[in-house]
Amino acid sequence: MPVISVPQDFNSDELYVDLRSIFEHSLFLKCEGFNFAGSIKLKAAAEMVAAAERDGILAPGSFLVESSSGNLGVALSMIAASKGYQFLCVTDSRCNLSTRRLMEALGSQVHIITEPDANGGFLGARIAHVRALCASDNRYVWLNQYANPGNWKAHYHRTAPAIAAAFPLLDVLFVGAGTTGTLMGCARYFRERHRPVRIVAVDSVGSVTFGGAPGPRMIPGLGTSVRPPLLDESYVDDIVRVEETDTIRACHRLARSGFLFGGSTGSVVSGAMGWLDRHDAHELTAVAIAPDLGERYLDTVYQTNWLQGVYGEDVIGAGELTAGSGSV
Repeated sequence: MPVISVPQDFNSDELYVDLRSIFEHSLFLKCEGFNFAGSIKLKAAAEMVAAAERDGILAPGSFLVESSSGNLGVALSMIAASKGYQFLCVTDSRCNLSTRRLMEALGSQVHIITEPDANGGFLGARIAHVRALCASDNRYVWLNQYANPGNWKAHYHRTAPAIAAAFPLLDVLFVGAGTTGTLMGCARYFRERHRPVRIVAVDSVGSVTFGGAPGPRMIPGLGTSVRPPLLDESYVDDIVRVEETDTIRACHRLARSGFLFGGSTGSVVSGAMGWLDRHDAHELTAVAIAPDLGERYLDTVYQTNWLQGVYGEDVIGAGELTAGSGSV
């Protein structure tokens, strides 16, 4: 069985699963989905809101607005509700239904972009809508997770130090690339401390983050259609691009062993295992970051009809499906 390492105080920042018994290689998965917001995005949201309050950008009567594929929207919904701010999340049609409903349950408004921009991506269209809102009313405050230094600083101050403390002999760290906040924060931390840790970014095929050809992507979380301003490739040692069908297979393989993770985690795990295979890395200490859990993906990644409608009948073999994944 996979080895789960949890400290005595059950700090969610310190929960790791060793995937050695599921996959060929040992890979410690840092599980970030056990806080109140259900994802690693709570760290970035808290950091960005706190900085905006310190700088006087956020004040009573402010109306927060942000573009998000889902998880940051949920985190900001919780923080906005607790602090008395209004919040509008601008997302697109790929956002999971349960995620949209969760934001609305927390009192937030959700605006769904249904048409991509001229380049065929939804992110550009979402950002254009946010800019138009801010230009129309000065009450709107856009934190801009794609360029806000608070995004990477949250992981520089919290995520990376936690990993460094748990794995003093860490060899390689796998980080999914979305806004690249987590990637840049962790990479900067290890570089500035002269730790010999190889930083491997995991991206989705169809993402333009690292200069790949744009293409359709249906699973929210990783990848972008607009290069993130936060990204500095000089901090990245390797890049792995993962097909969404491989993402799905990794998710189902994990689920059959009792671990229900989100699509981003499936991509990171699939990319990490491919990298470890190619580098014959049986003796390396490897860690990957799992951004969230899988409950919000039950109608997509874990739903047979959705999978076959998007990717075709052969996306995953009948013997590889998780129990109940064909339910409507």
